[in-house]
Amino acid sequence: MSYSKSIQKILCAGALVWAAAASGHGNVTPQPVDTGDLPDLGREALNENPFRDGNELSKLNSEAVEVGMSAYAGNCAGCHGIEAQSGGLTPDLRELTEWDDEYFIGRVMNGTDRGMPSFKSNLGQTAIWSIRTYVESVSGQ
Repeated sequence: MSYSKSIQKILCAGALVWAAAASGHGNVTPQPVDTGDLPDLGREALNENPFRDGNELSKLNSEAVEVGMSAYAGNCAGCHGIEAQSGGLTPDLRELTEWDDEYFIGRVMNGTDRGMPSFKSNLGQTAIWSIRTYVESVSGQ
């Protein structure tokens, strides 16, 4: 009889830990982003980060990193961790080298079925690409 109660306690404790981890992702409310003097990139999704070194707006890379740092802190850090260092429940964005730009913009704009909200109504492309630029700056990509 005590063996059965011990198993029940272990299962109950495990269920509580799992529930806490699952709800730990939290309820993400997108925060507005001040993009400063960066140009408005429009609504049509670009296929490549325009702020990356060598691209059309690369002269604005450092400004995009600054905007992206603030945007990341307000919209991404709660789940993906400070400086893109995940605590393990969500992807560590510094290590997602297989993500190409098209995949990134689609994921951020449309969200996922696993808890990440869509940001297309709350963040413009300028803010989203600034976040990508910031993540690349802390990941060495």
